[in-house]
Amino acid sequence: MDKTIVSPAAAVADIGDGATVMIGGFGGSGAPVELIHALVDAGPRNLTVVNNNAGNGHVGLAALIEQGQVARLICSFPRSTDPKVFTDLYFAGKIELEIVPQGTLAERIRAGGAGIPAFYTPTSYGTELAEGKPVAEFDGRHYVQERWLKADFALIKAELGDPLGNLTYRMAALNFNPLMAMAAEKTIAQVSRIVPAGSIDPEHVVTPGIFVDGVVEISEPKQEEVLNREGAVYP
Repeated sequence: MDKTIVSPAAAVADIGDGATVMIGGFGGSGAPVELIHALVDAGPRNLTVVNNNAGNGHVGLAALIEQGQVARLICSFPRSTDPKVFTDLYFAGKIELEIVPQGTLAERIRAGGAGIPAFYTPTSYGTELAEGKPVAEFDGRHYVQERWLKADFALIKAELGDPLGNLTYRMAALNFNPLMAMAAEKTIAQVSRIVPAGSIDPEHVVTPGIFVDGVVEISEPKQEEVLNREGAVYP
């Protein structure tokens, strides 16, 4: 089955109003900028977005937020290099925020992909983040119950992909991308190069094609930090 998609626009065409979308990356590392911008162009509204941060400048996730398309954000770091877009909308009451400690966020996503509906962690016990959540004691220590995170769609960035959806990643771009690929009903990957099926050493495959629904080639992907240094604004 050939999972190649001809363009970023075609890749995000099925994402509609009210969808929950996981977006890979740690800051700009591994962020699928072209897929995010295609989603801006497509215009779905009332999205719930799961990401490591709240976006920077006026490109990528920040652009999606600035266009008023995100109703709720689940992230670890709402305050990063230049989060003005998100901050202004948040204090204006125009976007909801759920802060999740980063390790917990990663584990909630991993649990979603593994089919584990809940788990316990000591992180956040005794803080506001634990309010209203079940607490249990194990071996004399208190733990907070956290629920899995799943999504309708995941937009991720990889290095190599083949028509079957097998993926490799470049260095730190691993971050949240492989976890999110497993936790979504439909995963779309932008890759720097699509190679023939069978040409990726199976031992080098990080995300098997069973978790990927579409692959689109972006041969010269933009980097969020570079765009911000240039003062770019999207759209």
